[in-house]
Amino acid sequence: MHDGMTLISTLAAAFGLALVLGLLAQWARLPALVGYLLAGVLIGPNTPGFVGDVHLAQQLSEVGVMLLMFGVGLHFSVHDLVSVKGIALPGALVQMAAATAMGGGLAYWWWGWELGAALVFGLALSVASTVVLLRALESRELLHTGNGRIAVGWLVVEDLAMVLALVLMPLLGGRGEGGAQAGGGSLALTIVTTLLAVAAFVAVMLVAGRRLLPWLLWQVNRTGSRELFTLATVAAAVGLAVGAAALFGVSVALGAFFAGLVLRESAFSERAAHESLPLRDAFAVLFFVAVGMLFDPRVLVEQPLAVLATLAVILVGKTLAAGALVLLLKYPLSTALTVAVSLAQIGEFSFILLSLGQSLNLVPPEAASLVVAGAIVSIALNPLWFSSIEPIRRFVLARSAWARQLEARDDPLAELPADTPHSALAGQIVLVGHGTLGTALRAELGTRPLVVIDRDRDVVEKLRAAGQAAVLGEASEAMTLVQAHIAQAAWLVVAVSDVRGVPAMLDLGRQLNPELRCAVVAHTREEAQWLAQAGVNEVLRSQQALAQALARVVAAA
Repeated sequence: MHDGMTLISTLAAAFGLALVLGLLAQWARLPALVGYLLAGVLIGPNTPGFVGDVHLAQQLSEVGVMLLMFGVGLHFSVHDLVSVKGIALPGALVQMAAATAMGGGLAYWWWGWELGAALVFGLALSVASTVVLLRALESRELLHTGNGRIAVGWLVVEDLAMVLALVLMPLLGGRGEGGAQAGGGSLALTIVTTLLAVAAFVAVMLVAGRRLLPWLLWQVNRTGSRELFTLATVAAAVGLAVGAAALFGVSVALGAFFAGLVLRESAFSERAAHESLPLRDAFAVLFFVAVGMLFDPRVLVEQPLAVLATLAVILVGKTLAAGALVLLLKYPLSTALTVAVSLAQIGEFSFILLSLGQSLNLVPPEAASLVVAGAIVSIALNPLWFSSIEPIRRFVLARSAWARQLEARDDPLAELPADTPHSALAGQIVLVGHGTLGTALRAELGTRPLVVIDRDRDVVEKLRAAGQAAVLGEASEAMTLVQAHIAQAAWLVVAVSDVRGVPAMLDLGRQLNPELRCAVVAHTREEAQWLAQAGVNEVLRSQQALAQALARVVAAA
């Protein structure tokens, strides 16, 4: 079969089997990712039947890596990370170090791998799948809760740490090929040079890219061609990824990530994400299939203890380490359980790291089989772990006074001080979110009684220092609304960009205050209609409200 047909047959087998097995996985209430990995196993060289071209699949999967990282950059929210930085930043870094030590120690001391291979293996086990976590949280309506935001913020920190690891990994590869003979000064110089190259790339992207990319998309958008806009989006992701590797020596993953990060700040971020989504999904499927093709089922027979040890690190070691860290940071037991279960799996970044390790000849072939086996089993079991959170919590609370004490931990910022003036709690406005819109609204309201709810500790501390009544927490949780004295409030005003949690928030508020009125700013016509149907009294469309304000100014003049 000539090369063209080899490519076509590999694509046909990959997409067809991924579709069938992805559907079966969904029917079994498992993530479709499990089906994609199994599709790769079936068309890989280590199983009978049709064998796809591994090299072609890996080259196509590189495009999948670029587009996956582009998507991570497009959805990366600095605000969400800052709001939970007190737990996500130290927790994620310490947990990754602990998991890397467990996995790396296992490979180095028990299996006798080289130190570089052991470190890559440990890092691959230390990071969880953001895709799997988001789907699990969404299916259980936990994404917009406090615990859900902490878990997502934790994984964002892991993703950023893995981006840095991808940049520094070629140094390990250099050592593996003889670089270890070089002196410490040469290695230090190489590290400094690499970091300077990365810093130069980041500076170029943040200074020039922030202006050039949105301008380019604006010019393409003026043509009115959807095809050209999609092409421009993909060209930006792939072109910057390749350009970053060629000019600055950084990984294609980092280049694609910063392309998405820069575009997120432009007016075209949502459209870029929407237009590139089908292509990103298609190549992401090829990426997972290509990873599955690396799996050798014989490892289950020849090295069953190694597979079990890998699973133990993922399912037990990471879980216990994360849960203990959350408790040490003085968060409730429910938060510890949610974060621990969220991390009891591995996914896309593990595969990206492993693929780079193999291209640098850092890891032995069996590493791929162990990581893929760990991913398939841990992802398949993750829904069961999530389902067990509440039963485990009830069981522990019923039998342990210490656990009840942990669950009842109070944050002084999560309730109003006893000396809060009564004037702030009589027919007050409960303002959810104190970002740009919330700050401006608070200034316009003047002396009107107001209580602010925000999930950013620094914001709440500054508001209280300025004498403003403020509560730290999630407005979608009943206790937070109670602490804001929602039962006495006249209005619930939501001033956050993500309004998907408003219906649940409003339902809780009206259970405590049936006369409560609600005002929200919507960003699209469909969003406005949805909010109005959910019972919101006043829905203002951002652009329409601005146009009305401008019209009043012009008419008055």
